[in-house]
Amino acid sequence: MSNLVNDNLYETRNMLVKEIASLSYSQFNGRLGVNMWSIAQVCHHLVLVEQATIKAIAFGLKKVDNTQTERKNVHLILDRTKKFKAPEIVEPDVEPFEVQSIIDLLNDSRKKFLTFLSTIEDKSILAERSFKHPALGELPLDQWIEQIYLHEQRHTEQIKEIKILLTLT
Repeated sequence: MSNLVNDNLYETRNMLVKEIASLSYSQFNGRLGVNMWSIAQVCHHLVLVEQATIKAIAFGLKKVDNTQTERKNVHLILDRTKKFKAPEIVEPDVEPFEVQSIIDLLNDSRKKFLTFLSTIEDKSILAERSFKHPALGELPLDQWIEQIYLHEQRHTEQIKEIKILLTLT
């Protein structure tokens, strides 16, 4: 894994934690509407996506079909005018969360993600193998890694918006 990817994973996670660390329980769990996630739920979703990404990459590495998949513009994830429906497997719990427990979950999922990636001896295989992404279609495995921090950046912007809207309501 390149230093740039590692740096992006680190920086994006730090920005996210900085956004949520000082929130009160009610700010963290407050919802703007029945069909909208709280900041806590957005964060739980990010944990679930990181866990699901480990599984997706593991499945992709085991795939026998080695046809080269075309690279996608994963930066589309940052376009928040495009809405995506989260697959059920990465939908957050409806129960409220404590800020620190989410930070612990985020730290744990990132540690597991990086540990998993460190077990891949030949990193070049990540660009050669792919697995189907729910929003982007067949995606090379190295781009699955890239989408983790892009997806997190997308939701960090969403969290900033929710924080502003919560102060107005």
